[in-house]
Amino acid sequence: MLINMSTILPAQEDPEPVGILPVSLASLATAADLVALVRVLDTDYEYTREFPSGGTAFLRILIPYKVSRPLEDIIDVYDEGLYEEECYFDNPTVLEEGRRYLVFLKFSDDVDEQYNGLDQGCKLEVLVQRSGQYALRYPINGISLVDDLSSHVTAMDFQDEYAFLEDAEISPDERNELMANGYLIADDRKFRYTHGINISEIRKLMGPEGLTLDRSLK
Repeated sequence: MLINMSTILPAQEDPEPVGILPVSLASLATAADLVALVRVLDTDYEYTREFPSGGTAFLRILIPYKVSRPLEDIIDVYDEGLYEEECYFDNPTVLEEGRRYLVFLKFSDDVDEQYNGLDQGCKLEVLVQRSGQYALRYPINGISLVDDLSSHVTAMDFQDEYAFLEDAEISPDERNELMANGYLIADDRKFRYTHGINISEIRKLMGPEGLTLDRSLK
């Protein structure tokens, strides 16, 4: 006699999918083949409903922090698909200087001399202060971090054009929350970010184990 085990054993529910967990700056640096401060020069993407869905970004290296092979001045970063931790970059217009990012990249398994993003994400936005120093924009965006960065956050005067937002570039809820916390202020019909973390402080949190002493390998 055959027994239908489904009538005896309780039904097993499928496990909830586990998303990408927050990660530390040090572990990102350790996992990456390249850690660098970059500026976006150009992109060559295909688009799906106005969102990039595949293609290459061309980035100029400004400051390398970890290098695992001889480094070129301009690198190619490829991604495809639509997902939460995608590694796409905004394309500057001919009248704009490209955005700056701190990137965490790995070698491509498919194309020599090309890079891909890490599973946890690939970039944190960087702004330029009026003093000329670089700083991560705060609040941090791009990668979910476990590091407690609150003690490193300071008020800053940014000269970077990307520190300014038009009203349509941010949702009312996010804008109101940032303004309530003092991280965004109204500035001549726009809004301006007011806080950041000096890149030198981020450098300390990434290393020394995860970074390299020789930053060119040429």
